[in-house]
Order: sequence, then structure tokens, then C-alpha cells
Amino acid sequence: MFPGPGPGRPQASETKAAKALAHELKSSNELAEDRTLLAIKRTVMGADRTLMAWLRTALSMISFGFTIYKVLEGLKGGDVNLVPQQYEPRTVGLFLVGLGTLAMVMGTVEYWFSIKGMRPVAAVAIWKRPSFVMALIISLVGLGVFVSIIANLL
Repeated sequence: MFPGPGPGRPQASETKAAKALAHELKSSNELAEDRTLLAIKRTVMGADRTLMAWLRTALSMISFGFTIYKVLEGLKGGDVNLVPQQYEPRTVGLFLVGLGTLAMVMGTVEYWFSIKGMRPVAAVAIWKRPSFVMALIISLVGLGVFVSIIANLL
């Protein structure tokens, strides 16, 4: 209605800023790609957290089984029998260490398939994931402790 600058009318500098802002805005395709990448990152981080939960559980069972084995073996070796030997310390230790190792292997396999299922959508390098590397190391340690208890090496 009223030509020229006045109250309620945008100034020339405001118009330039609005045009620059509109130029910086992303298209809907670019926004969709950004959201897809963020969703992939969230999914990978969720898989990492799940694997780390498996790792914590397995490590607890392995260490608890080894500790029970060593403590009960120490009490068994004395002159006084403080602990009734319904179950051999070796059996209890083997059960917990084996269960922890099995849990770690199951968690690692689950992680492998969950990351492998994302490959059609995104390239995720599974061997570069620290949680996967730690899961493999703990699996090998659990297997080593299991074998050493069987062979009475510890």
C-alpha cells in the first residue's frame, strides 16, 4: 500500500540477509540425506552399546568364575575343609567361564549380523569399531581361561 521504507516494511539490509539465509538453506533431498546419515550413526551407536553390554556381562561372568575357581581351590587345599564340596571348584569355575565366553560369542555374532545388515544402506567398517575389537579380545581371553581351567594350567 505504502511504497518505500516505513514502519513494518523490511529494510534493504534485512532483505539481503533473508535472501542469503534462503540461499544457505538446504533442499529437502539434502535434509533427507543428512537425516539418513544421522539415523545410521544412531543405529551403529546403538549396536555398539548393545555389544558393550554383552561385553560387561561376559567379562563379569568370566572373572567371577575364575575367582570362584581359585578361591575354592585354595580352600580345598587346606587341612580344614571349610567349604562342603558338593560341586568341584573346577566345575563351578568352568560353568561360569564357559557361560561368559558363550555370552561374548553370542553378542559378537549378534553385532556382526546387525552391522552386516546395514551394508546395503551404508558402508560401516566393522573391523575399525573398538567395541568389536574388544569383544574379539574378550572372547579369546575367555576361551583361554576356559581351556586353562580344563588343563589345570592356572
